[in-house]
Amino acid sequence: MQTAKHPALPLAMTAVMAAVMAVVAPFSISIGPIPLSLCTLVIYMNAYILGWKRGTVATLVYILLGAVGMPVFNSFSGGLGVVAGPTGGYIVGYLPLALICGLAVAAAPKNRVGQFIGMILGTAVLYALGTAWYCVQSGNPLGVAMGYCVIPFLPGDFIKMIVAAGVGPMIRTGLEKAGLYPQG
Repeated sequence: MQTAKHPALPLAMTAVMAAVMAVVAPFSISIGPIPLSLCTLVIYMNAYILGWKRGTVATLVYILLGAVGMPVFNSFSGGLGVVAGPTGGYIVGYLPLALICGLAVAAAPKNRVGQFIGMILGTAVLYALGTAWYCVQSGNPLGVAMGYCVIPFLPGDFIKMIVAAGVGPMIRTGLEKAGLYPQG
């Protein structure tokens, strides 16, 4: 849809947010086999900034950039080998995370508790998909995978959700007032 400023603005905003993911993800901290990055924070924020459709598209663009070899994943890696490797389930899991978070914000635009619950559900799906994929790829049992891939990340992801639920609505309100929020 057209915005007050320019009809190409929603596309540009989607591309910019995909680029933001590509910039923040390589700068990660390795905690065992799974890196800690700010990519999930960007995905949470995209639910507010772009909405569910464009937020999911921005996430897909980021994944595709990495899949074709652009160095946008952990430690400036890229390629199908990374997506198909032990941590690839978390990368692929970004898609349902973006979709669920975006739908939660769309369904409850003024209800931060509902939005926060959506972020928790989306993150649970991300963890489930990524951890199952990790178990299959690495041969590790579920308990070991949970210790490597989920438990160390819970506090950080919880903090990211709090930040997104606090800042995201303010950014969205500002975009709406300026006529820059991409409708549709």
